[in-house]
Amino acid sequence: MKSLAILGSSGSIGESTLQVVAESPERLRVTGLAVHHSIGKLLEQARRFDVRLLAVADVAAAREARRQLPAGTQLLEGEAGVAELAATADADVVVGAMVGMAGLKPVLAALRAGRHVALATKEALVAAGEIVMRERAQRGVRLLPVDSEHSAIFQCLQSPAFAPACVRDREAPPGQYAETRVRRLLLTASGGPFAARPEIDLKRVTVAEALRHPRWSMGRKISVDSATMMNKGLEIMEAHWLFNLPLTAIGVIVHPESIVHSLVEFNDRAMLAQLSLPDMRHAIHYALSWPDREPVALPALDLARLARLHFAEPDEGRFPCLRLARAAAAAGGTAPAALNAANEVAVAAFLAGRLTFAGIWETVEKVLDAHQPVAKPSLEEIFEADAWARRQADIMTVE
Repeated sequence: MKSLAILGSSGSIGESTLQVVAESPERLRVTGLAVHHSIGKLLEQARRFDVRLLAVADVAAAREARRQLPAGTQLLEGEAGVAELAATADADVVVGAMVGMAGLKPVLAALRAGRHVALATKEALVAAGEIVMRERAQRGVRLLPVDSEHSAIFQCLQSPAFAPACVRDREAPPGQYAETRVRRLLLTASGGPFAARPEIDLKRVTVAEALRHPRWSMGRKISVDSATMMNKGLEIMEAHWLFNLPLTAIGVIVHPESIVHSLVEFNDRAMLAQLSLPDMRHAIHYALSWPDREPVALPALDLARLARLHFAEPDEGRFPCLRLARAAAAAGGTAPAALNAANEVAVAAFLAGRLTFAGIWETVEKVLDAHQPVAKPSLEEIFEADAWARRQADIMTVE
């Protein structure tokens, strides 16, 4: 029996994880749940899965939840409470699925407590990849990717000779592992609702249009990131840290069917790909059952029925977020944290009707242009850069 703590249980990844648990009650159990403020969902989940340790990041919501707690249930409050749950829950694996930078401190708390982490919060690696990966290596724990693209790459590298950086049991001598055999990674992108529609004026896109993803059912923020293709830029940085490959060896290809979830090209030019229907439960189940492949009731892929799959180069002229993310990654230091923070603020402003769709990348670019990256930052310096970028983006989105 494997025990789990789920950070961000009310979001799409959290709810999908609980569906996987419900399909495998003899193998998986939940010992801790954390949310930002969705206490209705949290309490229902706690009752359904008999969870006695909960955390709510929003203090006001936590106090409301406390009045409704079942007997024998412990509730932790605030961001510190979420981190405490990540570190102290009786869990073999902590599922990190909180949106944005809110997920960084709990992920670090879990790693420092010696917990394996199934990671969906890509911002933890975007903003603090070097720190997160150092903690993982020092504690000898595993960082199992939950993003469908990184799960696909991870699955393609399942060989003792290819042990990716995210799961190595020890530091590797140069030349021993996958990065010496892998020529490049190709992250597939659905392209969101607009890549296949060149007639759309991106300056006039509405919130409803941006949220209408053709393949995936996701939260609002990640749906907008998919529509701008910022999501793919963040995933480039995530892949860089998980698999210890240079940024120049990580590419993006648009694949509107979302059946091929990513590809690995080896030095002999052979490629491996992982295919499945666009359902996050596949990647979640793999992370929770790794290194085994346990049976699970998930929809099967019928290739004959699909008949055709399509691929195309991304249009970085129409989707500048890819270029901006690559620039921030190349600058390094605190630049990725600044990019991520500016994007979070700009996306929130767009969803609130205060900013145009094109204003998202315009805001991010202005913040990046004004940012002076700190090389080799401490965690405190990363959070300072995050706060600075949020202030700058706030000013720009209310002007």
